[in-house]
Amino acid sequence: MNGGEGRRRVPGRASAGKGAAAHGPAGARRRLARSGGEVPLDRLTTRDRLAWLNSAGSRIGTTLDLERTAQELAEFTVPRFADGTAVDILESVLQGEEGARWTGTGAPLMRATALCAVEELSSLEPTPVGETTARAEEAHETLLHRYCLRQGRPVLVRRMRRDDFLKVAPTESAAAKMRAAGVHSYLAVPLIARGLLLGSADFVRGPGRPPFSSTDLALAEQLASQAAVYIDNARLYGRERERVVSLQRALLPRVTPVTPGLRVQAEYAPSTAHHGVGGDWYDVMALPGGRTALMVGDVMGHGLPAAATMGRLRAVARTLMTLDMAPERVLARLDLATRDLEDEQVATFLCAVFDPADSTYTLASAGHLPPLLLDGQGSAEFVDVPVGAPLGAGVIPYDPIRLKVPRGGNLVMYTDGLVKSRHADIDHQLDCLRSAARGLAPDVLEGGGLIGCAPADAARFDEAVLLVATAPAEDPADVREWQLPQEGRAASVARSLVTDQLAAWDLTELGDVFELVVSELVGNALRYGNGPGRLRLLRGDRLVVEVSDTGPDLPQIQHADLSDEGGRGLQLINMLCRRWGSCRTVNGKVVWAEQNLPS
Repeated sequence: MNGGEGRRRVPGRASAGKGAAAHGPAGARRRLARSGGEVPLDRLTTRDRLAWLNSAGSRIGTTLDLERTAQELAEFTVPRFADGTAVDILESVLQGEEGARWTGTGAPLMRATALCAVEELSSLEPTPVGETTARAEEAHETLLHRYCLRQGRPVLVRRMRRDDFLKVAPTESAAAKMRAAGVHSYLAVPLIARGLLLGSADFVRGPGRPPFSSTDLALAEQLASQAAVYIDNARLYGRERERVVSLQRALLPRVTPVTPGLRVQAEYAPSTAHHGVGGDWYDVMALPGGRTALMVGDVMGHGLPAAATMGRLRAVARTLMTLDMAPERVLARLDLATRDLEDEQVATFLCAVFDPADSTYTLASAGHLPPLLLDGQGSAEFVDVPVGAPLGAGVIPYDPIRLKVPRGGNLVMYTDGLVKSRHADIDHQLDCLRSAARGLAPDVLEGGGLIGCAPADAARFDEAVLLVATAPAEDPADVREWQLPQEGRAASVARSLVTDQLAAWDLTELGDVFELVVSELVGNALRYGNGPGRLRLLRGDRLVVEVSDTGPDLPQIQHADLSDEGGRGLQLINMLCRRWGSCRTVNGKVVWAEQNLPS
């Protein structure tokens, strides 16, 4: 019912049949059947009425959803207490803010929130649920506005005379429909909790029912007092959930970076349940050499503590990946970091590093669900990644797996909220997920289609993260890799390869710098790394060169005296390049350097 700034609604039949039962003509015998065998309150003793009022605690507020609580209030009162009920909530309350204090002047903006009525009153003209409208010119102030919303007092019109309909209905048209439907008694009560007005509930009775009495008014006030507490609890919980969701989204990546040879689409779906938000996250990072790091994690628990832990772990994971560490080493370090948290949280984590040169993923898992691999030809299988203990459990090390992905294939990473269900085991849900992914068109799959058609979507009670990585069907044009010889001429071969490739890319102006850089990198590999391995050149946002070797020690800049013949190679690289670095690999290490492209 909209009051103050909106047009008031007269209770009518709820949309989609909510709360309305099948009824025959008005009359005592039919009315008993209409109430499902339950005797209307006007026929019960005072003790029975109090028992009915006491049962409201188990029928109203069964969830922490504000709109659902308002609908439960309407459904609880029809048809035993009234023939029609409408519940309106302040717009500010629906937005999670505090209720209003009545000032005697002006009425707050209201929104139609719940409706329920018997079939005989189906001809009435309710405002649709969810609609808020400014007061129409032809509408006038009603008793609901004057007393409930302005003064916080109930309204009781026992027997409505002709003039009373205009005092209850906002327009002459609505008043005429109430008279035609046989409405003869009206009752409205404010919904007040902690001394603040949250909304209002109004009730009507039609043919075959006695008018509302002072006893009914007392029952309605008690019922409204209980329902207002439930509505306010739902408001507070909804506001808390919005804060957690806002924090969660703020801690997730705003955009996914563009990386060579890979398209990545990530989606985050909050839980429909208020308690299911807090600890899921993902991240996508561009690594040296054109590689891409993909990370998906899930902190056990929900709410602000889980969201805060998620933010900490994501920050640590990004720092470790910035060092270009192998996935299994990242997980081991994350486990130590998780054990240092004061709240002793536990999290699952899946890390994958994609290499565009050979279309391979290196994956490691800490208790996470297996990723799904689609080959682009209609086949979908889960990747058998060795599953280590969750982060924080203190059980390390973790075992990696190297996976070759066909061009055009998809790697799907997700959290358990996408498949978790209260009615089926996880293996069945994973099979359903695989079938759903197999049946999606490639563009729908890459667009996050699994969020909408996942098996648990209809009753999702936990948040979910979905990350889909696609290796394009064509080879990346901006990555070149060569095997260098294991002898003294490796430096000259590397210089020639780099010079020719830069000329092909119209980057000859960077040739002198990169000839010197690659000579130093290959020289270090020959001197300290048992000979160079592979040379890689990447053109992306910047130009990157890297050389691998089998040496165990990572290079560091050393202080060189004037009389020293060596030790200045990395100093030159540090001065000539935008940045440089190194990382360990399974067989040794990689040293890389990058330079900005000419504008």
